Order: sequence, then C-alpha cells, then structure tokens
Amino acid sequence: MNLVVLISGRGTNLEAIIRGINSKKIKGKISLVISNKKDAKGLKIAEKYGIKTEFIDPSLYKTREEYDLKLAERIKKENPDLVVLAGYMRILTDGFIDTFENRIINIHPSLIPAFQGLKAQKQALEFGAKFTGCTVHFVTKELDSGPIIVQAVVPVMPDDSEETLSERILHYEHRIYPQAIKWLSDGRVQVKNRHVIVKGAKYGGLPVNPELEDF
Repeated sequence: MNLVVLISGRGTNLEAIIRGINSKKIKGKISLVISNKKDAKGLKIAEKYGIKTEFIDPSLYKTREEYDLKLAERIKKENPDLVVLAGYMRILTDGFIDTFENRIINIHPSLIPAFQGLKAQKQALEFGAKFTGCTVHFVTKELDSGPIIVQAVVPVMPDDSEETLSERILHYEHRIYPQAIKWLSDGRVQVKNRHVIVKGAKYGGLPVNPELEDF
C-alpha cells in the first residue's frame, strides 16, 4: 500500500506509522509527506527516515479550493492507495475529498460523533465527560463524521488538564492509527453503508472493537 501523509505539526502519529512500516507490520510505504506549515517538526521526522517531503504554502493561493486543487495535483503524482491525515489542521474542500473518495483517513482525539472540530480534549473537559478517547475514521464531506474504523476509550480523571488528557489520548492514537492502516493494507476492511467491518477480526469486550495488535 502506497501512502501519502499530510501533516501540520510535530508528527508523532506520522512516526508511529513509520515504525509500523519499518517493523513490517504494515505492508506498505510512505512515498511523500506534505505539510501546510514550513516549520512542522514532522517534516524533520520524515527526513530522518529518508522519506520525501514537501511544504505547500497556503499563502500563495487565494482560496481553499485553489490550494486543495494544487495539493490534489501533487498527491496524484504519487498514485497513492491511501491519503493519511496525521495532525493536518486544514479542513479539506469537497473537491479534494471527491478526488480521493474513500481513500482518505483521519484520526480525531474524541469518540466521534462527540466533540468534533478543534480542541476536542478541551471540549470533553468543559462538558464534564467521564470518558473520551480517539477515533480513526474515513473522511467525508461532513467534519469528523465519516465511517469509524476503530476507537480507543480513555477515562477523564478529576484532576486532568487539557495537556494531561491530550497526552493520554495520544498514547492510544499511536496504537490505533498504525493498526487501522495495517488492516487496510491487508485488505481486511469492508464498509457497508456507515458500518466498517474488519474481516477475520475477533470482536469482544467493551467497547466492541477488533482486537488490537502490539503497536
């Protein structure tokens, strides 16, 4: 499976995916990492592993549509099987999503459909939620609303800050994102309407998720 990864920041999920590839758990490669931020730390991580990187500057384009058209044209040159959003902090336009329909995945730091959009961890704290977590999902035109591949549940502690909760959620992001990509690279993921089934997986426990491997 050929991946193109889009980032905006520190690239910790990117590195977790790279480690999954390098350990041979994920059958694939990352052909390109693109950032909309010139100083994104994730670019340095990709370069450390010998992965091609590019910065595409949003300030050079008048509209989101123009930017995403350029982005899509660049990505198509890599002929990717999957476009992976790993901390990419721009909302994709409908045209971009149509170009890579059913081939874009994202990870969001909540149990969607709860706490969609920015600062999901802060939203959970302010709402008084007892549990939150993270979700890997297919990207659709509705923000943080696509079919769910896998989720991890994280309890909210009484003394949590936004920072401590975010770090605890991030630990599980680093497990479930490579896991979801492995299932996809193995051809085990089926989508029926909104329901995602992982072929051959054992389901059990609460929440009902396919069993995670050792990522």
